[in-house]
Amino acid sequence: MKNIVILISGSGSNMAAIVQAANQEDWQAKFNARIAAVISNKPDANGLILASAMGIETKRLNHFAFATREAFDAELMQEIDIYAPVLVVLAGFMRILTPGFVAHYTGRLVNIHPSLLPAFTGLNTHQRAIDAGCKLTGATVHLVTENLDIGPILAQTEVAILPSDTAKTLATRVQIAEHIIYPQAIAQLLAAM
Repeated sequence: MKNIVILISGSGSNMAAIVQAANQEDWQAKFNARIAAVISNKPDANGLILASAMGIETKRLNHFAFATREAFDAELMQEIDIYAPVLVVLAGFMRILTPGFVAHYTGRLVNIHPSLLPAFTGLNTHQRAIDAGCKLTGATVHLVTENLDIGPILAQTEVAILPSDTAKTLATRVQIAEHIIYPQAIAQLLAAM
């Protein structure tokens, strides 16, 4: 069985979309794969409650309990490696990972970003796209590299920016698109394994 570990920091909406797709498409039969665990760096993340209710094993690893980023990432790697995952999926995991962590999961570490990369890496993507006068934005699924948000692109989808959009309304529509594209990109990766 191919294991997937999902990392979250918040509500877990992308995680939930992935789990729902995995259940609908019956990934266990089609890809010999399953969502083995959801791990959060925030002990009170609502996504942990959601994952548990969906029957997924959960773990909490509070990053504030570690003196350094490297110490946290080393412990996180140990927790992830218990499951020997074929993929580690970042689904709203709001931590910049150390080079050692990224190297450990090279080719298996996947992220979704709320813009059409390479445009608007980092934070505040929606407001930056509006301020730049863009007509389109979207979501990008990419492999994670040491450089923030510039790894190889696996999939993208476009979302129109409306004249009435605020960062909040745009974020809502982009997130709906993320919930579609992210499970599809993961399924494509699993199909290629």
